[in-house]
Amino acid sequence: MESSSSYLTFNEEYFKETLTELLSIDSPTGYTKNVVTKLEEYIQKIGFNYYKTNKDNIVVDIPGKNKKTVALSAHIDTLGLIVRGVNKNGTLTFSQIGGAILPTLDGEYCNIYSRDGNTNTGTILSNSPSSHVYEDASELKRDTKNMHIRIDAFVKSKECVKKLGIRAGDFICYEPKAQFTKNGFIKSRFLDDKMSVAIILTLMKHIKKLNLTPAKNIKVIFSTYEEVGHGLAHLPEGITEVVAVDMGCIGDDLFCTERDVSICAKDSSGPYDYELTTKLIHLAQRFALNFAVDIYPRYRSDVSAARCAGHDIIGALIGPGVAASHGMERSHILAAKNTFKLLYLYLAAL
Repeated sequence: MESSSSYLTFNEEYFKETLTELLSIDSPTGYTKNVVTKLEEYIQKIGFNYYKTNKDNIVVDIPGKNKKTVALSAHIDTLGLIVRGVNKNGTLTFSQIGGAILPTLDGEYCNIYSRDGNTNTGTILSNSPSSHVYEDASELKRDTKNMHIRIDAFVKSKECVKKLGIRAGDFICYEPKAQFTKNGFIKSRFLDDKMSVAIILTLMKHIKKLNLTPAKNIKVIFSTYEEVGHGLAHLPEGITEVVAVDMGCIGDDLFCTERDVSICAKDSSGPYDYELTTKLIHLAQRFALNFAVDIYPRYRSDVSAARCAGHDIIGALIGPGVAASHGMERSHILAAKNTFKLLYLYLAAL
C-alpha cells in the first residue's frame, strides 16, 4: 500500500451516510442484532469476506502479501438501560448497561423492546419530575434509585404493564439525537464508538476501491460487548498486533480536542505497547496530522480485554476526539479525517 498524500482521500459523504444510519439503530450491549445485520450489509457491498463469532463479533478478512496478521477493532455496542422492575403505579425501574451519565438522561425519550416483539415508547424521568409538585425537583439526585421510565400507555399498576408484555430484562434504548452542523461538528450520543465504526468502513471502502493490498493480513473486528468489558476477550488465531479504534477523551489536563486523532499511551489497564504507539506518533508527525497523545485513567478498550484474557499481542489505542463522552457527545469531521489518515498510514507502513 502506498503512503503518499494522494492515497489519503477521505470519502466524507459515505462516512456521514454510514454514521447517520448506524446511529439510528438501537444497539445497547446485549441487543445488537439489528446493527450487526446492517453492518453485514455494508461489508457485503464493499466486497470483503467476513464471518461472525458466536457472540456476533464480525471479523472481516483483508488479505495481505504475507502470512502475518494484524487487527483493527471498533465496537458497535452502545450504552443503554434494561428493565429491572415495575413500580406500583406502572412506571418502570431500570438498571444501567455501561456507564452513562444518568443526569443527562433525565427527560430523554426511549424505546422499550419486549421479548415478544412489541415495542413501547416512553420517557426517562426523575422521581420528582415536576417543579410545580415536588419541592426537590431540581435537587433530587439523578440515579437508578431516583429515576423511572414513564410508559406511553394508560397504565396504573403492575398488572397493566404485564398486559403490555413488558417484563424485567427488556431493553430500554434512548435516542441518539444525531446532528451534523454546517461548520463540521458531529453531535450525538453513541459516537463512542459508532463514529470509529463508520471511519473503518470508510477505510475499507477506500482500500477496495483502489484495489490495495497490505503487506500483512488484516482482520477488522467489530465487537459487540466492549461496553461491559469483554468485547475482544476472544481473538482469532494468528493475530499478533491489535489497534483498537475508540473515542479519544477531552477535558481536565488532556491534550486531545475535537479536531484530533487521539493516541492513548496508557489507560486504566496499563500502558500500551511502546514501539507501536511510538510508530503511530511518528506517522502522525511525519504527515502533519492533528493529533494528541494522552493518558486515560478511567478508560479501557478492546485491547485491554484481549490482553486481560491472556492473548499474546501488542496493542495500541487511537480514535477521534469526542467531548462529553458517555453524555451528550460531540466531535468534528476533522477528527474523523485525521483518524482515517492515521489508520491508512499505519496499514501502509506494515
